[in-house]
Amino acid sequence: MKTPPFSIFILLATLLALCCPPVCAQTAPDDSIKQAQWEIDTVAHIQEPPLTTNVEQIIAADSAQIAKPKRNWAAWQPKPKVATWLAICLPGAGQMYNRKFWKLPIVYGAFVGCAYAVRWNNMMYKDYKHGYHDLVDDDETTTYYQKLIHSDVTITEANKSRYEDLFKQRKDRYRRWRDLSIFATIGVYLLQVIDAYVDASLSEFDISNDLSLTVEPAIMGNPTQKNPVKSASLGVQCAINF
Repeated sequence: MKTPPFSIFILLATLLALCCPPVCAQTAPDDSIKQAQWEIDTVAHIQEPPLTTNVEQIIAADSAQIAKPKRNWAAWQPKPKVATWLAICLPGAGQMYNRKFWKLPIVYGAFVGCAYAVRWNNMMYKDYKHGYHDLVDDDETTTYYQKLIHSDVTITEANKSRYEDLFKQRKDRYRRWRDLSIFATIGVYLLQVIDAYVDASLSEFDISNDLSLTVEPAIMGNPTQKNPVKSASLGVQCAINF
């Protein structure tokens, strides 16, 4: 027996109605999970700070670390050890470190004067030494001593011994002065080292205007008296603040 077409349509509709709820039930959780994940990503994206802000903060922090505070030269105090080593390595450097620039002409002027004295006395010593050797030898061709006396003076056998003593005395004198000039140069070097150290040490010395004298009565004790009544006496106590 053939089934009418309308009955077949009703049967198909019934089957579809029975099959659709499970499909919808299976797809709904997937859609809910995707929706929740999208909301989480959106919130995270909103809360995440922009990259440019982080870069600017890092640059600002690095700049704050690199930037050095300005030195207050009014409150700056030199260190004696540093000043001493600078003066030892380079004369005058300790004075520059202590910011006493007016001492540099004195230091270098003393060195220049000592160096000139050493050079001059050494030159005169060599001249009189050479002349003395030419004067005492028996060689008549060596007449360097003629440059050290007046042109109208002639050395003969009568006055030769006197000029020998004169040349010897001047030779020894200029040698002694040369040696003293060398010691003076060493003394100037040591003095500038000592000056740099003392000047740096005195920079920490209190030179404020708080100078006052306090006078007040006081009870003084005599340790030789065993009686406390007799050992105590009145006096005046003075205190100076500087």
